[in-house]
Amino acid sequence: MIITRSPLRISLGGGGTDLPSYYLEHGGFVISAAIDKYVYITLHEVFQQELIIKYSKMEIVTSVGQVVHPIIREALRLADVGPAPWLEITSMSDIPAGSGLGSSGSFTTALLLALHTFKKSFVSAQDLAEEACHIEIDLLGEPIGKQDQYIASYGGVTCFSFQPDGKVIVEPLKLDRETLFSLQDNLALFFVGFTRSASEILREQDTKSRSGDRAMVENLHYVKKLGFESKAAFERGDLRAFAEIMHAHWEHKKKRSTGMSNPQIDEWYELGRRNGALGGKLIGAGGGGFLMFYTEDKTRLRHVLGKAGLREVPLRFDFAGATLVSGS
Repeated sequence: MIITRSPLRISLGGGGTDLPSYYLEHGGFVISAAIDKYVYITLHEVFQQELIIKYSKMEIVTSVGQVVHPIIREALRLADVGPAPWLEITSMSDIPAGSGLGSSGSFTTALLLALHTFKKSFVSAQDLAEEACHIEIDLLGEPIGKQDQYIASYGGVTCFSFQPDGKVIVEPLKLDRETLFSLQDNLALFFVGFTRSASEILREQDTKSRSGDRAMVENLHYVKKLGFESKAAFERGDLRAFAEIMHAHWEHKKKRSTGMSNPQIDEWYELGRRNGALGGKLIGAGGGGFLMFYTEDKTRLRHVLGKAGLREVPLRFDFAGATLVSGS
């Protein structure tokens, strides 16, 4: 049996500038951090000539072309496992899909790594990320960016520069040990109780960027600028400045789509700000999922938001990226 896993992620700056509709024209920049919450894939051969696929649904088919799940179908084709492989594939996740933590990119990278392992073919982190992007963006036409696939593949606290020629430059964020530990200790994630489809929200951004909508492009220019400012704050160890930048990012992010937030999310966010949070934002495309805060008084914040009905999910950073857990 082959078992792989890929980490979920939080975005620390520049989110939204990793969509091709923006970076192919202007270049993008994102700081992302992999966390110790994972998507797992198990894969093993079966005795019957069939494909058994288990996720939130179950499929039993006799050929790759019959697979309904689009990512699994295209990954099987890309990995060239044959038209009718004898396989069982199961996926599991620590966090539900649609929560803003990049689960689709984590799922795709973990699945591809499992298939490459099954084929006994080596795949680099760069190639794994690009193959996942190719499936989701090129083949399936999802209006998403490349951040999720890259951070799931590489792990760590990482800077990604998305070039107009399509290249992606990957650099670990230069954090001293004390700053890294303080950042990890002072970030807090709270689940708002509902999820959403990232594609629905990102499609509006994608459409406006492609059409050259001035307000959308200027918004993303500013968010990219904040991403570089966050990088500078991290590198000089000024986490309070990062928190202020994150708050400014959230205020501008909300302007990109009416579906980005809602009155209840805004109320919870302001509650957090009044009770120890120096900055924060909703993770991912928006509309649901997780509120992330930076606080130097986590006990107070945890108590107040817990009383408001929000569930905290503890986090640590993951530095391994997509990993083969078992099998060969």
